[in-house]
Amino acid sequence: MIHLFEQPKKNGAPIFLFLHGTGGTEEDLIGLTELLHPGAGYLSVRGEVSENGMPRFFKRLAEGVFDQEDLALRTDKLISFIKEKAEEYQFSVQELIPVGYSNGANIAANMLFEEALFAEAILLHPMVPRRGVKLPDLSSVRVFIGAGANDPICPASETHDLEQLFKEAGAEVTVEWSHHGHQLVMPTIQKAAAWLSRN
Repeated sequence: MIHLFEQPKKNGAPIFLFLHGTGGTEEDLIGLTELLHPGAGYLSVRGEVSENGMPRFFKRLAEGVFDQEDLALRTDKLISFIKEKAEEYQFSVQELIPVGYSNGANIAANMLFEEALFAEAILLHPMVPRRGVKLPDLSSVRVFIGAGANDPICPASETHDLEQLFKEAGAEVTVEWSHHGHQLVMPTIQKAAAWLSRN
């Protein structure tokens, strides 16, 4: 997978796993590093699926309708890739904090639906990746969800449902709402940074 990697500048600082939205690249989110945790490193990955020339992490059948077979395949492949890079770059997968936006947030959520890979995750405008499945024990996981009250792509019901699913699996969930739509906005990033600093 096409990716960028940078080691943390400070001992004990996290490594962000940046997962872009539809049409993004591995360069899109790395500017968030300094805003979220100065001194952190990052592993930023480009999705391998192309939708009309726009990179994505998995296929969809329509807006908000995910190709479940492809989602499962791509999630497994991304988990394997992360574990390979952890060996290559000599870090622990538990040091990674996924920071996913939109499509990237959806696959980050789905990785947690598979296993408690990460201690913390920042999901920006996610949807519920799968329904009717039993989640693993996520009692060791903290999740930050950034949502837009006027998001035309990700309705509020999706945010509430995802929050509930994570909580039922034992995760500690914080949801922060902005009055914006589907775009990333600075108030949400600042709230995510404050949330991180409370650990």
